[in-house]
Amino acid sequence: MKLAKFVMPGFAVMAIFLSCIPAQSAGPKVKIGVTMALFDDVWLTLVRDAMTKWGKAHPDIELTIVDGNNDSAKQQGQVENFLAQGMDAIVILPVDTAATGPMTKAVVKTGKPLVYVNRKPANLPKGVVYCGSNSIEAGIMNMEELGKCMGGKGNVAILMGELDNEAAIGRTEGIEKVCKEKFPDVKIVRKQTGNWKREQGKTLMENWLASGQEIDGVASNNDEMALGALQAIKAAGKMGKICVGGTDGSHDALVSMEKGELNNTVYQDPVGQGEDALEAAYLMVKKEPDPKVVDGNIWIPYQKITKENFKSFMK
Repeated sequence: MKLAKFVMPGFAVMAIFLSCIPAQSAGPKVKIGVTMALFDDVWLTLVRDAMTKWGKAHPDIELTIVDGNNDSAKQQGQVENFLAQGMDAIVILPVDTAATGPMTKAVVKTGKPLVYVNRKPANLPKGVVYCGSNSIEAGIMNMEELGKCMGGKGNVAILMGELDNEAAIGRTEGIEKVCKEKFPDVKIVRKQTGNWKREQGKTLMENWLASGQEIDGVASNNDEMALGALQAIKAAGKMGKICVGGTDGSHDALVSMEKGELNNTVYQDPVGQGEDALEAAYLMVKKEPDPKVVDGNIWIPYQKITKENFKSFMK
C-alpha cells in the first residue's frame, strides 16, 4: 500500500511533464497557386468558391488564388510569380488556351506539378493534367433539347463565348454537329460572340430581332448570354415563340426555367472541377496516384437539365 501511495504521485509528475512538451509540427504545408482567368464571372466564381472551401478543409495545404483579369500577359506573370514564390504545384484556369504555351513550358521546366482546369489547351505535354468537361458534349446536349423544342425545324442563332476560347469552340462544334446529323431542317442563320456576358447576349438578340431575321431558337454557349437573349425576346413581345437553351446550370438559369422562359440548359459541375483539380495537384506533389486521372485527363460529366428534371438541380 505504501508503494502504491509513492508511485502514484510519480505518475502525476510525469503526466505534468509530458503535457508541457510542445506538439510536434505536422510538417510544411503543400503550397498550391491558382490563377483564374477572371473573378468577375458567375460560373467561375462557383469554381473559385469550391476551391476556397476545399482548401480550408485541408489544413496541410496553403492555397493562393489570384485574378487573371482576363489578361493573358498578366496570367503569365502570375505563373512566374508562383514559381519564384516556391509554390509546390500550380493550377491554371486559362484566359486564352492559345496563350498557355509559355506558361506550360515555364512550369514543366521546374518539374513542378501543373493542372489546367475548365479550359483545355491543345497538345499538353505528358505529366500535365487537365480537369474539366468535354465541351463538345455540352453543345450536343444543348442542341438536342433545343431541337426538340423547335420541332426539329426552323432557324437557330448561336451565341458564342470568346472566339479563341476552347469551351466556346467545342460547344459551338457540338451544336453544329447536332444540327447537321439530327436536325437537318434546322438552319444556323446567326453565329456571333457575346463574350459570355448577359448584356452582350441581350444586345446581340436585340440586333438580330431588329434586322427582321426570323429566328426560332437560340443556342447559347452559356447561361448568362441565354438570359440576356431572353430579356430581349421578352421586351420584343416574343416570349414563348423562340426556344432558348444555355449551358452551366446556373441558379438564375434554373429560376428562368421555373418561370417557363429558358427551355433547357446543361449542368457543368463547378464544385467537381474545382475540387478535383486541387486534389490532382496535391496528389502529384505527394507523388501519390490519382485514380480519377485517365490518360492525363479528369473528365467531369455534363448533365442535361430539362423541363422534366430542373427542380432536382435547384438548391
